[in-house]
Amino acid sequence: MKSSIDRLALNQLFNEARTYREWSEKPVDEQTVRDLYDLLKWGPTSANCCPARFVWVRSAEGKDKLAGFAMESNRPKVLAAPATVIIGYDLAFPETMPKLSPARGEAMRQTFLQPGLAEVTAMRNGSLQGAYLIIAARALGLDCGPMSGLDNAGVDQAFFSGTRIVSNFICSIGYGKMGTPHPRDPRLTFEESGWFA
Repeated sequence: MKSSIDRLALNQLFNEARTYREWSEKPVDEQTVRDLYDLLKWGPTSANCCPARFVWVRSAEGKDKLAGFAMESNRPKVLAAPATVIIGYDLAFPETMPKLSPARGEAMRQTFLQPGLAEVTAMRNGSLQGAYLIIAARALGLDCGPMSGLDNAGVDQAFFSGTRIVSNFICSIGYGKMGTPHPRDPRLTFEESGWFA
């Protein structure tokens, strides 16, 4: 039987985790990126469709290019972060279903090719995978700065040209500078956000 993870882990993942905008000089190396992906990939998606696609922007050239498509207030955050991930979703994901769902892959491929279904499935599940990225990063001791203020069409042209991948949001990752986050904003209470039925 599974048990709850300890309070320290819960604090690292949720209770004390913060959105960072300023970063230490410590880099995020390739192995850490691979370890991060190897965690997030196990999060559930519809029929195991796994539509998210990730561009791990770490080079100065890549940061400059990406920052050019970010809102003015987000540009310094992209440039300062050790890495910023472009979280996109692939509208051609049905073609991977025979690999990802061996027992019923071709049937699932045909299902997701129905008009409009690939788009809504990719957006929903790609967003889920972006959330898994944030939790996995925190689990590995990284800090995150997710952002949605960007010129998505420009990002798609610059980073996903020739594909059916569409950008969703970006998330800087690294080791945040201590003491730099703003005071934490409130959240809705249980009663304000939902109810039992």
